[in-house]
Amino acid sequence: MNILVLGSGGREHAIAHKISQSPKINNLYVAPGNAGTSQIASNVEVGVNDFEGIKKLVLDKNINLVVVGPEDPLVNGVHDFFLNDPELQNVSVIGPQKAAAALEGSKEFAKEFMMRHNIPTAAYQSFTSDNLEEGYAFLETLQPPYVLKADGLAAGKGVLILQNIEEAKKELSAMLLDSKFGKASATVVIEEFLNGIELSCFVLTDGTNYKVLPTAKDYKRIGEGDTGLNTGGMGAISPVPFADNAFMQMIEKQIVIPTVEGLKKDQLPYVGFIFIGLIKVGNQPKVIEYNVRMGDPETEVVIPRVQTDLVDILTAMANGTLDQIDLQIDERAATTVMAVSGGYPEAYEKGKEITGIDKVEGSLVFHAGTKTTEGKVVTNGGRVIAITSFGDDFHQALKKSYNSMEKLHFDGIYYRKDLGFDL
Repeated sequence: MNILVLGSGGREHAIAHKISQSPKINNLYVAPGNAGTSQIASNVEVGVNDFEGIKKLVLDKNINLVVVGPEDPLVNGVHDFFLNDPELQNVSVIGPQKAAAALEGSKEFAKEFMMRHNIPTAAYQSFTSDNLEEGYAFLETLQPPYVLKADGLAAGKGVLILQNIEEAKKELSAMLLDSKFGKASATVVIEEFLNGIELSCFVLTDGTNYKVLPTAKDYKRIGEGDTGLNTGGMGAISPVPFADNAFMQMIEKQIVIPTVEGLKKDQLPYVGFIFIGLIKVGNQPKVIEYNVRMGDPETEVVIPRVQTDLVDILTAMANGTLDQIDLQIDERAATTVMAVSGGYPEAYEKGKEITGIDKVEGSLVFHAGTKTTEGKVVTNGGRVIAITSFGDDFHQALKKSYNSMEKLHFDGIYYRKDLGFDL
């Protein structure tokens, strides 16, 4: 098979790395890719939302299957683009169609979906600039902290958690009247704050059948002790120690099955990964959000634990035969630590030379924001490199990841040294 992975981050490098191990692969392409993917696949300079460019690439290289990494092209309808083009109709796309991608593209759509299918989640209401005063009144009915979510895609930055009611009102006004997050905050979802510990559950579906991948917990805040600004993710641990069999059965029964069945009932065509962001409140799982693709950096910790040939899994998803796949998982724990550019998630510089990658042994190195310039690997993003290691438990795996991380150097390198502190 010839396979194309769309994207340029650590998630895409981890997926491409697993695909590259399959004997069933002829040629593997990543668009646009990074310095890491270039070592295991052919990078092609095509943007993830350049559908005509993607079409040309697919036809030129005789590609059979496309794996969509990030959410943007899915929300923009890349799967529908393939289905509606006679030349592309027979190419399999892993990722939901546009109607189903609204589960991530619109927080309001996702909340309505959960309410319709009795999936446990926080109580909420949605507001626009037309009923701002009602939004203020709803805030008055809640206990702090106050949770404000931009309805649309805001690159993981559209959620505010505020302790002060006046500040919450001010931010609601900034989102609705001053377009704080652009078009993404034309509608704002206000919901009750859920107090508990978060985890992520990943589901594969062919639209009818499903398989549950290992759980993971990621760390979003830039600072140790979960302080400071939100990032795209500073690291992850898999499996989540507190998610025992009884808790996983609860997740499957109360959340996974109603989600897959709900997609069918609502006629939302879905072939791909469902990321379910969960919080354990008391002993009950509740859904915080859906993503319509794998998370990043969770992919870098979950996919390496999958022992079944990923090409077989992807093919079964595309063909509607996922029930025939025997999903084998590495029992060991895995941890991912993310190295970021100095200043991230605010302003940071690119183009810093990265050294020491070749000195890492016994860990996997996944490139996130890198490129090759004049034969050197340099930084090309806020999150730069993820290091994943295995161990008998997450403490052992973390120790390995940190030891490997110490071998890497670039100007301004930063990573959190306290992952797993809350476990």
